[in-house]
Formats: sequence, C-alpha cells, structure tokens
Amino acid sequence: MEILRHIVVFIHITGFAVLFGAWAAEAFGGRRRFTRLMTIGMVIAAVAGLALAAPWGIEYELNYVKITVKLVVLLIIGALLGIGAARRRKSGSVPSVMFWSVGVLTLLNAGIAVIWR
Repeated sequence: MEILRHIVVFIHITGFAVLFGAWAAEAFGGRRRFTRLMTIGMVIAAVAGLALAAPWGIEYELNYVKITVKLVVLLIIGALLGIGAARRRKSGSVPSVMFWSVGVLTLLNAGIAVIWR
C-alpha cells in the first residue's frame, strides 16, 4: 500500500511540474497567457492531492492544516487560470500580476508538498 501512495505522490508532483513547466515556457517565451496544459497540470495535481488526502491504510495522522493550505492555494491557482483565460478571450491578454501569481503560487504549493511534513 505504501508503494501505491508513493506513486500517487509522484503523480502529484508531476502535476505541479507540468503546470510550472507550461507556465515557465510561456514566461520565458515572452508571452503572458494561460494554456490548456497549465489547466491539465493543475487538474492532475488536484486529483492526486485529493487521493493523498484520503486516509487509506496509513498508520499515522494526516496533517489537515497542510492539506487545507494546499487546497486553498490550488483553488486560488484554478481561479486565476479560469479568470485569466476568460480575460484573454475578451481582451486578448492576461494581466501580468495574475500571470506571475500563478507561477509563484505553483512553486509555493509544490514547496509545501515537499518540505512541510
């Protein structure tokens, strides 16, 4: 069961890597836009994170504060991606603050996943 949990952690981190990689490609490419790949990475991270939050055959207590903080950050990222995509369709661009916030929050969320015990 522990091997399965490690596989889900790997998928969770991979979701953040996809989201951050797609964001970084846009940032370093000089474009400020949200892509479908960013949304896919966020969904992968969210689904795997929810699977990790389920108490399935573990002998220790889950850190519900960490889970809540990560969920709130992920919801903010999702809201920024959704609002930014709608603004891009309407005006043709994403506000810089919104774009850079997604990158910072993604790094924050991945850092919380790895560092906070």
